[in-house]
Amino acid sequence: MRMYDIIEKKKHGEELTRDEIFDLINSYTNGKIPDYQMSALLMAIYFKGMSDRETFELTEAMMLSGDTVDLSAFEDRSVDKHSTGGVGDKTTLVVAPLVAASGGIVAKMTGRGLGHTGGTVDKLESFPGFSSSLSPAEFVDQVKRTSIAVIGQSANLAPADKMLYALRDVTATVDSIPLISSSIMSKKLAAGTKSIVLDVKCGRGSFMKTPKEARLLAETMVKIGNAHQRRTAAVITNMDIPLGHAIGNSLEVCEAIEVLRGKGPDDLRTVALTLASIMVSFSCKISREEAEKRVSDALFCGKAFEKFCEWISAQGGDTRYAEDTSLFGAAKHIYDITAEKDGYILSCDAEKIGIAAMILGAGRTSKDAEIDHQAGIILLKKTSDFVKRGDTVARLYTNDENAVNDAKAKVISAIEFTDIEVAKPTLIHEIII
Repeated sequence: MRMYDIIEKKKHGEELTRDEIFDLINSYTNGKIPDYQMSALLMAIYFKGMSDRETFELTEAMMLSGDTVDLSAFEDRSVDKHSTGGVGDKTTLVVAPLVAASGGIVAKMTGRGLGHTGGTVDKLESFPGFSSSLSPAEFVDQVKRTSIAVIGQSANLAPADKMLYALRDVTATVDSIPLISSSIMSKKLAAGTKSIVLDVKCGRGSFMKTPKEARLLAETMVKIGNAHQRRTAAVITNMDIPLGHAIGNSLEVCEAIEVLRGKGPDDLRTVALTLASIMVSFSCKISREEAEKRVSDALFCGKAFEKFCEWISAQGGDTRYAEDTSLFGAAKHIYDITAEKDGYILSCDAEKIGIAAMILGAGRTSKDAEIDHQAGIILLKKTSDFVKRGDTVARLYTNDENAVNDAKAKVISAIEFTDIEVAKPTLIHEIII
């Protein structure tokens, strides 16, 4: 069947057959379908959706579009974690070493920034020398040596997803449950881990805006994982406001290091400990209660930070930056946004904050754009905090002075004040196992 006919079929909401799905993924991966036609199909899927069968088969086709990693050397102890994308979401930087320091085996494939959300690879590359490009053999060897490896998506692991991932980012087709779930799970399945823990973000700063949408995505991915004999769980977490205070690559690395040293913001630490405890319980085959004790001990005794440094060093990163975060340096231009009156912060729109950080240079406006690792935002005040007139609410960092006015306007529009005391937002909505 011609690609034109497949687009026409999905445009009218008809189901694609297994052969059609596998043929189109194979043809696109091999350069036989141009981006403009695949973009049209992505938009049709965005509006018309896919059945569970189509979604499962799309996931399988993308998984099989390249190599898969054999982690049988670790039997069924390997575990991976994935976030659906959020603003200020640097949990992998905390969770991965925390799990490894608690006896778990972390073998993780991760991605770059998508839309207004940050990417773990971009953050890790803030460390001079850090390499996320390991061969499958190098990946397995590092996990054997250190119990932890986090790599970018290589050209040969789910290459169809890598191509679609970049295309979705610039065609406004990111927030589609079939496309998100198949993208995430094709990578997770290709990476070979036996257990998968998903951090499904919910709120204005995520692709799933409501608890209903987030639960549907979580359940879809858990079904896909279980159908492929992978133990899978999902934690639905709040993304109405950014996680932590830092948004931007090296800024988020510094905040993650604070948490690994037993400090840092409470919300980031809580989410990290929750995810890590489930991962450790899966990897070590112990109860959640025992896993919670292990990860808490590893965090506060310093073992997790030691493991973080070991991990960064193993992948070529300069660990002096972990020991002394001032080495990351600061952007040339720093601007404060201050409160114009006394009051409580009623809301802090994570999506607008994420877009502002992208304007400053922390994210990509096109798939080939460069990242400014020093750019971003520090939120000194968040939802429910009381502020006085003149208090600094947010601090903007950029090396592009021309970006400041637009970013400042976006941040100001994101923060809403009230005279009435505001309750702290719910952080973790639900755990699906």
